Amino acid sequence: MRDRPGLTVLLLILLPLSAASAVAADNGNITFSSEPLQGSLLIGQAPPGSRVSLDGEPVMTGDDGRFLVAMAREQTRARKVTARLPDGSEIERVLEPIERDFDIQRIDGLPEDKVTPPEAVLERIRAEARLARQARERRDSRTDWLDGFDWPLTGPVTGVYGSQRILNGEPRNPHWGIDVAAATGTPVKAPAPGLVTLVHDDMYFSGGTLFIDHGHGLVSAFLHLERIHVETGQQVARGDVIAEVGATGRATGPHLDWRMNLGDIRIDPGLLLDWSENPDAR
Repeated sequence: MRDRPGLTVLLLILLPLSAASAVAADNGNITFSSEPLQGSLLIGQAPPGSRVSLDGEPVMTGDDGRFLVAMAREQTRARKVTARLPDGSEIERVLEPIERDFDIQRIDGLPEDKVTPPEAVLERIRAEARLARQARERRDSRTDWLDGFDWPLTGPVTGVYGSQRILNGEPRNPHWGIDVAAATGTPVKAPAPGLVTLVHDDMYFSGGTLFIDHGHGLVSAFLHLERIHVETGQQVARGDVIAEVGATGRATGPHLDWRMNLGDIRIDPGLLLDWSENPDAR
């Protein structure tokens, strides 16, 4: 299937997130759940009680030594992870990014004002961007990401992370999520537990928009929703129905656009999924 992560990518994911509990720091080393592909999320494990930094900046770390690292789509420089152990000594790991090939996706038929917004809506767009940014600034010690992620719904995959988008013939930013086509009103389920941090019925680009925070700054965004069934501040469990598929905002038809961020780095949800669980993907 052209739009799904290739077999090589899947083989490089050495341990799924569901196996995170099996990741252990061996003989005082720092270990990771998967290879550092561009766009990937890695679970790191340092010796318990360590203080971890990434490229010199502190990283939220559990008492058990687990932490998260994101590799950006355009990441080409190595990232250095340092752990200061309880005895004061330090250990390091260098993550050399593994480059990926990304598709080009052409989408035609969009309303022109959704491709090049008129001046009158620019302040609205900036205000909505601030809301999203503020929601992603939350940091707490929950580790709702530990048991991995399910598909929020199944169906044909019509867009993937990292694709260079050409909208109505004009090159635009890459696509940052995974698109799953489904009929309007199809239930969307929480792929993992989390805390609802943003609910908005009508954002200019993303329409009905929902954010769920999974802890440590890892946030799922669900876009183009017809209806949202949860409220800001609500805790959700894995598999809870949280919304319904729609075609709101900048969309040419009903689908779910699922995106993920670790802090300000956009990562690929497709790398966290078992593709055999979505037989309709193509």
